[in-house]
Amino acid sequence: MQQLMKKTIGYSVAFAAVSMAVIVYMASHKVVVIADVAQDEVRTMDREAGQERGPLSFGEGEGDANYLCIPLPGASKAEAVKIENYYMSKELWVIFENDYSDFYGRTSITGNRDNIKFGYCESEESGTMLKFSLTGVYEYRSILEENNLYIEFLPPGELHEKIVVIDPAGGKEQSGASAYGLAEKDVVLGIARKLKEKLDITDIKVYYTRMEDVYPEEETRVSIANDVKADMLIRIEVGESQDTMDFGTSAVYNERYFIPDFGSVELADLLEREVVTSIKGKALGLEPAGEGDYVIQEAEIPAAGIKVGHITNEKEASLLRNEIYLDYIASGIYQAIIKAYEREEGTELLQGE
Repeated sequence: MQQLMKKTIGYSVAFAAVSMAVIVYMASHKVVVIADVAQDEVRTMDREAGQERGPLSFGEGEGDANYLCIPLPGASKAEAVKIENYYMSKELWVIFENDYSDFYGRTSITGNRDNIKFGYCESEESGTMLKFSLTGVYEYRSILEENNLYIEFLPPGELHEKIVVIDPAGGKEQSGASAYGLAEKDVVLGIARKLKEKLDITDIKVYYTRMEDVYPEEETRVSIANDVKADMLIRIEVGESQDTMDFGTSAVYNERYFIPDFGSVELADLLEREVVTSIKGKALGLEPAGEGDYVIQEAEIPAAGIKVGHITNEKEASLLRNEIYLDYIASGIYQAIIKAYEREEGTELLQGE
């Protein structure tokens, strides 16, 4: 019995010693993953008068060749650092709660800067922002270790197997089609927000060209889809007609871009069928994208636009004002995306056989 107690005490002391050693080691080699801030909502932030702004200095360093190395002033805590990825403007912001503009005025950023065009430091009352202009759209990994913030930039395809771009048409002064007190830009944005709620719980990475009342240029919208090499681009629009009796849902597709098995035509067909089924509406059929469909025409991936009803028809306009109806439309688009991936996976299995 005494021997058993001695062994137990011995094991306890040994365990405590090992645990203490691990704690000491981790304290001296602290590695913390910085939580990123989801940037699904595309925001703009204008500099106010009086803000200080200066270029960042980049120098040679011994940092990991795969990472950008940002030295941190003092004992910075992970919770005091925030990273925001503004993919629409191809910028990455590193934000600190305190004013470190003097520190970054005399301290160089080292490591791998292949994906960075330039960087600058802004100081505000709320803290300091390091803004990096990137060469393209990237995802990233970040860790905080021994008072350095390491950021690795990665093509989206290396982190995500499924990538979709959702493009709500219009924005800001570009209201699009309008009638009966409704504007296209508001209707499609409402649908996109409801669609986001559904896609957020999937394994699909989604890039939204806008999630508020802003207007990204058409060239910017399509370049995002091409840059991230998305599996598909879906543009959400509404229809209009001089004949106020016209109603129904239609889809347009990119006839310039064709791939076997699943391309733009198949995507447009899925979108129209699933949305019409969800809203129990009328299908008007598919059409090739015209001159006014720049985003669809210039996409180098399967691309289609779904026109979710005629805003110029009084009854459909009334429906497009209804939140439940918009959710039905979002459900139809969601089902089309899910079935598109199921179809692609089924094709891969058949090819594998």
